[in-house]
Amino acid sequence: MSNPYLQKKRWKYLLLFFALVIAGSSLLYTKYLVVNIAKSERTRAQVWAQTMKQIFSTLDEEQLNYVFFVRDSLSVPAIVTDEKGDIKFHRGLDSGKTNINVVPEPGAKKAPVYDPQYFENELKIMKAQHQPIKINVQGFGDNYWFVYYKDSQLLTQLRVFPYIQLSIIAVFLAVAYSAFSSSRKSEQNQVWVGLAKETAHQLGTPISSLLAWIELMKAKFDAEDDPLIAEMANDVKRLEIVADRFSKIGSKPVLEPHSVYEVIKDFVDYFSVRVSDKISFEITGDRFLKAGINVPLFDWVIENLLKNAVNAIEAPGSIKVDIAASKARNQIYIDVTDTGKGIPRSKFVTVFRPGYTTRKRGWGLGLSLTKRMVENYHNGQIFVKDSELGKGTTFRIILRNIEDDSDSDSES
Repeated sequence: MSNPYLQKKRWKYLLLFFALVIAGSSLLYTKYLVVNIAKSERTRAQVWAQTMKQIFSTLDEEQLNYVFFVRDSLSVPAIVTDEKGDIKFHRGLDSGKTNINVVPEPGAKKAPVYDPQYFENELKIMKAQHQPIKINVQGFGDNYWFVYYKDSQLLTQLRVFPYIQLSIIAVFLAVAYSAFSSSRKSEQNQVWVGLAKETAHQLGTPISSLLAWIELMKAKFDAEDDPLIAEMANDVKRLEIVADRFSKIGSKPVLEPHSVYEVIKDFVDYFSVRVSDKISFEITGDRFLKAGINVPLFDWVIENLLKNAVNAIEAPGSIKVDIAASKARNQIYIDVTDTGKGIPRSKFVTVFRPGYTTRKRGWGLGLSLTKRMVENYHNGQIFVKDSELGKGTTFRIILRNIEDDSDSDSES
């Protein structure tokens, strides 16, 4: 049977690959547009620089007006400096920082006035973006002037746009995936709840009949103390518990204070006689620690962990359950340790996902249900505490210790 988790993982990688192709194509095309617009702006800046030179090589009024018109048509922000770095002209900058028009009319002698810090910052940006355009203006005290310019607002926005676009798409996809996943999980939960309750309903009648048949056997054969019939009765009662478990799925279980040690011991006593005698069981820890537990569901948790441990042990081995408390955190730690084949560290999280199994006939639901019963129904935690290939695995369950609560109530 193919592993649905692996198939799901492949689809995720495939979708990620196509997303990267789309994103890369978008970035490459945007880069192509940016390069072409940048070349166009460079050409326009060169034209503007040439008009500056033309201004000072002709005094014909008609030509001069035309040159000023062409020069002022440049939308690219630009600054003209002499060889010393003093600003001569500017174009397309923040008018609020320039005090007066720094482009004087022909024949004007008034020196330009500007905000030094603002123009220094603008020049720094322009020098970082593009090489200056050098123009010859001999006859005006300098041999050369330098035209510095920066990207227009349109080009700047175009450079940033693909990243904004991809961010918006990523957020949209994340929200859509989250909504889709939530909807899918809700549908799956409804199916599982319906299936579980129907299973419990279907088991009810034959279980009642089996109990009646057992009582009839005891009376007919005078076998009230027969150990075989007693074990048979225990198994039928176990079926009752299983049916009760399924009937509780989908509804909020009632948690009652129980001794964690006693609950686990009762189940281990039942379970241990039904597996190979080559596997030994041991329970250690504090017998008086109490937690809010729904016994049928918590038995299911322990059953799944013990069954996984038994399946992991291929030779004679042992399973140990240790119960301890952390008073500082008001928590109870339940460690289930086996001497089985172990779990790779990369699978510590994967083992709790539905559909993951290492057995040919497994459904991969045991640990997934276990995690749900611990975290959703008992408000606790479960995780792989430690594992080493060939040596064994330790699962840890964390529950809230309610012993301190009762002590504090009695003291008050």
